[in-house]
Amino acid sequence: MYITVLLLAAVIPPLILLRGIYRLDKIEKEPAGMIKRLLWWGVISAIPAIALEELAAILIFRSGLRMDIMILIENFVGVALVEEGCKYFFLKKKTWNDPEFNYRFDAIVYAVSVSLGFAAIENIFYVVFSGLGTAVVRAFLSIPGHCIFGIYMGYYYGKARYEQTHGQAERAKSFLLLSVLIPTLLHGFYDYLLSTENETAILIFIVFVVVMDIAAWRSVRRFSREDEFIGAAGLNKRDIF
Repeated sequence: MYITVLLLAAVIPPLILLRGIYRLDKIEKEPAGMIKRLLWWGVISAIPAIALEELAAILIFRSGLRMDIMILIENFVGVALVEEGCKYFFLKKKTWNDPEFNYRFDAIVYAVSVSLGFAAIENIFYVVFSGLGTAVVRAFLSIPGHCIFGIYMGYYYGKARYEQTHGQAERAKSFLLLSVLIPTLLHGFYDYLLSTENETAILIFIVFVVVMDIAAWRSVRRFSREDEFIGAAGLNKRDIF
């Protein structure tokens, strides 16, 4: 019974957030089956992420660099870039040429689905081993964090898809780069502040989380209002990134 409670505590917050994002897709709802598949691909993306994080940690902490530099690199590269890169890989692999991908806000729904699939499986591991207290903390911090990283990944991913459909391949490449870079920077700064054990860093972390939450939710509502048709997938299938 207790393990059931823990599992529900781990998976319900990501599903609530996904439902909120899904409801903001006003023009044309994405098929439920597609959303479920992307959630599962987010879960699967955690497998290579774990392996790559372990490898990165070994390489970083054998580098001989100063400890503060190693911690910085680990948070921004060994964790943030690895996790956001794995999410991006499955996002692009499974959606870039899908015929359902025909509005810019679709990209946000897709990216958030993958991100929250990743967050859900990560949350299960943390909550099962650490208990309900961890579930409560992560419901207000880590899970919304992954959702926000997904929002910004999806925003730039949708702009890239729009530019690619309209024959602007170089601009599309720039936006695809941003779809990984921006979430990585947000994710890396989030993790770095948590790993720096001093009162100033904790204070900055609290301010950062509050500002990021407010900015993200204001932005995603604006992205929903400004949604636009980007054309059917397959008009230009030359793959990039």
